[in-house]
Amino acid sequence: MRIVIALGGNALLKRGQTLSAEAQERNIAAACAVLAREIVAGHQLIITHGNGPQVGLLALQSAAGPSASDMPLDVLGAESEGWIGHSIELALRNALPDGAKIVTLLTQTLVDSADLAFQHPSKPIGPIYDEATAQHLAMQNHWTVKPDGASWRRVVASPTPINILELDAIKVLVQAEITVICGGGGGIPVIRRTGNKLAGIEAVIDKDATSALLAEQLSADLFIVLTDVDGVYLDFGKPNARVITQSSPDEMLSHGAAFAAGSMGPKTAAACAFVRATAKRSVIGATLALHQLIAGTAGTTVLPDIRVAPSEVNQAAHF
Repeated sequence: MRIVIALGGNALLKRGQTLSAEAQERNIAAACAVLAREIVAGHQLIITHGNGPQVGLLALQSAAGPSASDMPLDVLGAESEGWIGHSIELALRNALPDGAKIVTLLTQTLVDSADLAFQHPSKPIGPIYDEATAQHLAMQNHWTVKPDGASWRRVVASPTPINILELDAIKVLVQAEITVICGGGGGIPVIRRTGNKLAGIEAVIDKDATSALLAEQLSADLFIVLTDVDGVYLDFGKPNARVITQSSPDEMLSHGAAFAAGSMGPKTAAACAFVRATAKRSVIGATLALHQLIAGTAGTTVLPDIRVAPSEVNQAAHF
C-alpha cells in the first residue's frame, strides 16, 4: 500500500518538552522504529513532517544576532527541513536493514502572494510563553502572538499550498521504490513574481495541507496524520471528552469550531481534503498505533459518503 504519513510536530517533540537535540532524536527514533516495521511489512511510505517548534527556535536564534544577519522564514524553513529530515533519515537507516533506499528532499511549495493568510497570521511556531512574556516579545520583535491552549505562541502567515515544485522528482523516486522524506514543514514557501521568477516569502505553510496535496498527487492509497493523541476528540480536555472513530468530511467539518486552529483543525481539514479529492481513506491518530491506524482499528478514520451512527463516537475518553 502506498501511504503518505505526516509526522506532526508533537509526534517529534512532546507537549511541554524542551527542544533539545537529545529529546528530539529520542522521539524521532521511537517514531522511526514504528515506520520501519511498516516498510519491512511491504508498505511504501512517503514521509512528511512538521517544523513549528524547530523553525521558531531558529527564528529566535536568528533574531538574537546582528540585524543584518536576521534570516527570513523561508530560509529558516529550509534549515529546519534539512535538520529534521536528516534526523528522520538517520533514525530510519538505523531501524531498517542495511541497504535501505531512503532520500530526504528539500521541497519548495508554491503559494499565492495575495493569499489572505498573509493578513491574518495563524500558524504557531516556536516555544510557548505566558501571556506577559509573549506580549513583551511581540512588542520587541514586531511579532503577532495568540493564545495556544493555556499558553501563548508566536503566529505567522500560513498560506494555502498551490503546487509542490519537486513533485515530478518525488514521483520518480517513489516509482523507484525509494522511501522519500519530503514536504518538511509544509515545504519552503515560494511565490511567482514578474517574469515568472520564483522567490521565497515570509511564511510557514501548514504541513498537513501540503501533505494532503502530496498524497492526492501521488495517488496514495491512504493518508495518515500522526500526532500525540489517539484520535480526534470532541470537547478535548473536558470530563465529557469522546473520540470520533469514523466520520465523513461533511460531518467532520461541521465540528470545525471545536478544533483548535493551531493543532487539530488543520489535521482534520487536511484529512477531509484528501478524502474529498480521492474518495479514499484518511486516518488521524497516535504514532505508536500506526499499525492499527493502517488496519483501521484505531484512530479517527475519515471516509467518503458515510453517515456516522451514535455508536461511532466513543463516549469514554481514553487519554
